[in-house]
Amino acid sequence: MLESVGALTGSPWIYAVVALSVLLDVFLPLLPSGVLVITAATAAAAGSTTVAGAGAAAEQVTEVPSLLALILCAATASVLGDLVAYRLAWRGGERLDRAIARSRRLTSAQERLGAALARGGGILVIIARFAPAGRSVVSLGAGAAHRKVKEFLPWSALAGVAWAGYSVGLGYFGGQWLGATWVATAVSVLALFVAGALAAYLVRRPAAEAAAAASAPAAATTAS
Repeated sequence: MLESVGALTGSPWIYAVVALSVLLDVFLPLLPSGVLVITAATAAAAGSTTVAGAGAAAEQVTEVPSLLALILCAATASVLGDLVAYRLAWRGGERLDRAIARSRRLTSAQERLGAALARGGGILVIIARFAPAGRSVVSLGAGAAHRKVKEFLPWSALAGVAWAGYSVGLGYFGGQWLGATWVATAVSVLALFVAGALAAYLVRRPAAEAAAAASAPAAATTAS
C-alpha cells in the first residue's frame, strides 16, 4: 500500500484523497486522515528525481514541492471542514441545542471555548485540533454558541496549518530516517497519537480545575 501511495504522490489524486478525508473527518472522526497524510508524506520523502550529471554522478532532489502542496491541501481542507461544521451548528436550531445540552462534553467545550475567545485567545482551538474528535467538538461548539466568525476563523486556520505541518513533518522525517517502510509510518503515527493524547489532557484540564474550584466553596460552606 505504501508503494501505491508513493506512486500517487506526484499526481493530483493523492491530494484529492487527502483533502476529502480531512474535510470529512470533522463529521466522521474515525476517518484516518492523519494516518493518510503521514503515509503520503513518508512516500514523498522517499521519492526522488534523478538528475543526470557528469559521468556516472547523479544528484537526487527531494520532492519538497509535493510536501508543501500536501501541507497546503490538508490545511485548507481542515479549515473548510471546520467552517462547514461551524455554519451547520450555527443554523442547527433547537434540535441541535438540545443535543448539545445533553452532551456534557460538548457543553463543557462550548463554555471553555467561549471564555477563551472572549479573552482574545483561541489557543484551545489549536490544541483541540490534535485531540481525538477535538476538532468536531470545538467547531460545533463555536457554531452553536454563535461565536463571531472573525473570532473563530483565524484560530481554525492556525490550527489547520499546525496540524498539517506537524503530520507532514512526522511522515517526512520518518521517511528520511527510517526509509519508506511500514516501520517509519508506524513510528510517525505513534508520535501523532501521543500528541493527540497530550492535547486531550490539556483540553480536559481546565474543566477539571474549574470543577475543583467550584466545589471548594461548597465544601467550605458545608464544613461551616
